[in-house]
Amino acid sequence: MLGLGAKRPFPTVLLIDDDEVSREVMATVLTMGGYPVHTAEDGAAALSLLAAGCQPEVILMDAQMPGLSGAALIGQLRALTDASIFVISASKAPDEAAAAADGFLMKPFGAAELSRLLEEREAQAMPMPAEPESTSEQPVVSAEILAQLRAMMPESAVRQIYAATLADLGRRFTSLEAALVQGDLAQVRSVGHAIKGGCGMAGALEAAHLGARIEALQVLPAPGQGGNDLDNSALLLSDLRRATQNLERILKAEFPA
Repeated sequence: MLGLGAKRPFPTVLLIDDDEVSREVMATVLTMGGYPVHTAEDGAAALSLLAAGCQPEVILMDAQMPGLSGAALIGQLRALTDASIFVISASKAPDEAAAAADGFLMKPFGAAELSRLLEEREAQAMPMPAEPESTSEQPVVSAEILAQLRAMMPESAVRQIYAATLADLGRRFTSLEAALVQGDLAQVRSVGHAIKGGCGMAGALEAAHLGARIEALQVLPAPGQGGNDLDNSALLLSDLRRATQNLERILKAEFPA
């Protein structure tokens, strides 16, 4: 039991996420909300932090990461710490990881959502968040998340978050293009997962929605086929380029030079 009360300091959080943009946005949001935060880029780095003396009371770990992840990582974490372990994801968590963890948080989330989850856990009432229904049209940027970021930090810091998101999308485009050329479905889906997580935390909804669709691909798109926009590699790259350009256009309007 964490025993969160009005006079108790916020518990220390260890945040584990392999996506740099998503990790930095979450760490910033939680820190601004009062939580002391340590970060790790993967399961191995998290275990090293714990072995070196890091003593978190709460661990937030991404549901899908390269290398040590999921239920296997949770088992090793529990051998080193008594911290509550929550899986975080922009979509439904894998069943095995969800069963091994103490709870689940849907990305994007903030300090208030984490506090509420901890309070619900103390009260032995911790419902799993429902996965949002997908829609065919998404706004480019979430006005709600943009307003939350502006309320928590200086305008320059918000601008920096979105600049990092745009730069990351550029890198993801290059990675996706290479994976499509190589016919590497696993890498294509990994890129989609990274886009979904990082853009989702920053509120870049159009790009995050496209990332979720890329992650869900079961076969690689083949050139020359008809059908929806994920049936053709060139169109898939075009969609990502358009989402990036739309985000850049909106941010130029929101953050004029």
